[in-house]
Amino acid sequence: MARTLPLNPESVVRAVDIHGSSRPSDDVAILELDQGVYSGLNNTGSFLWNLMQMPVRVNAMHAALVEAFDADAETAAEDLLRVLGELRDAGLIEHVDLNALEIDT
Repeated sequence: MARTLPLNPESVVRAVDIHGSSRPSDDVAILELDQGVYSGLNNTGSFLWNLMQMPVRVNAMHAALVEAFDADAETAAEDLLRVLGELRDAGLIEHVDLNALEIDT
């Protein structure tokens, strides 16, 4: 099993490729096929899910979240790390090793 790194503002994450997702409305339904995990995301979660289709830093997601939803920065940071932790624990997102990828940081 891969080592799980702690999430922090400098972490880079992305959605894993082993899922199916659909958009019944502004929400997103995600099915992780290997473990049979089903997750539903509201419009805020859907916004974050879209950002994670490519590797993205947690602090960039935080800034986008605060701007898009006019959210309190401290509350948004706490909620973002909690949601990302839940998605990681469900096997739906992963840490990205920037040394192994060629992306703009």
